[in-house]
Amino acid sequence: MSPFLDPAILFFGVGLFAGLVRSNLEMPQQVSRFLSLYLLMALGLKGGFALARSGLTQEVASGLVAAVLLAVVVPLIGYAVLRRFASGFDAAALAATYGSVSAVTFITATQHLETHGVAFGGHMAAAMALMESPAILIAVAMANRLRRDVPGASPPSGIGALLRESFTEGAQLLLLGAMVVGLLSGDAGEAAMKPFAGDLFKGLLAFFLLDMGLQAARNLPEVRGKSPAILAYAVVAPLAHASLALGLAAALGLSVGDGALLMVLAASASYIAVPAVLRHAMPEANPSVYFGLSLGVTFPLNLLLGIPLYSHLAQRVLG
Repeated sequence: MSPFLDPAILFFGVGLFAGLVRSNLEMPQQVSRFLSLYLLMALGLKGGFALARSGLTQEVASGLVAAVLLAVVVPLIGYAVLRRFASGFDAAALAATYGSVSAVTFITATQHLETHGVAFGGHMAAAMALMESPAILIAVAMANRLRRDVPGASPPSGIGALLRESFTEGAQLLLLGAMVVGLLSGDAGEAAMKPFAGDLFKGLLAFFLLDMGLQAARNLPEVRGKSPAILAYAVVAPLAHASLALGLAAALGLSVGDGALLMVLAASASYIAVPAVLRHAMPEANPSVYFGLSLGVTFPLNLLLGIPLYSHLAQRVLG
């Protein structure tokens, strides 16, 4: 099946079109929240079941190490580049947003690989969880350093409080908890949960992507008037980060599926967890910059073009 004819991607297109023509189509917030939690729970279960079958192998360890390394390197590189085109706080916020990950992009990529028969390790869901927090902590450390030079700036954010918030955030806890459930219950649990985590998954993913298309279209006005260099970053950075991940995957000998997912994680940008934290941890940054670019530009770019491209490159280089 062509990635452009995948029902889930087509429903994203329907939502994008509806938003652009200002249709009154909308998803109730509680329904959207339920769908996001369902997808994370189902993904965690799938990852746990896969880990129960494979166990802790060298490839599992390599994948997790690569994820953590990227989670540290990408925001540092991003800040160094963005500091030339944006204020210090906006550069730090953008570096955090693009250094973290998008769970929905990752889930869509796993579905793409399954549809095309490409195997991947369940531990990559844990890799996604590990990549969520380092970029936030690095960005907040950068912001605290910037505040020392700004009279009357907001007081420094406490790293300890952010660590607690990162590791107790509900969605992340659900993902990791579901992985533990899948790991402990194994094959018997997989058979029992198949109607929930297997049969329903594709349809509910399509329903959720319909809502994400609406949100992406409605956030496009946020990017108007932004610096051309910043807009270019939203397009070029995902490709550069994916290339970095591909090189790392090749060096560590990762499989095609794991390498493709590592590329997707490196190329994605957070539009939920990181913006929510930055709004109170870094109020000096402009939300329309980091949230608008992430959801209005990078998310649809990755969903429509990036996922099939990263999968193709992983097969060419790692296959």
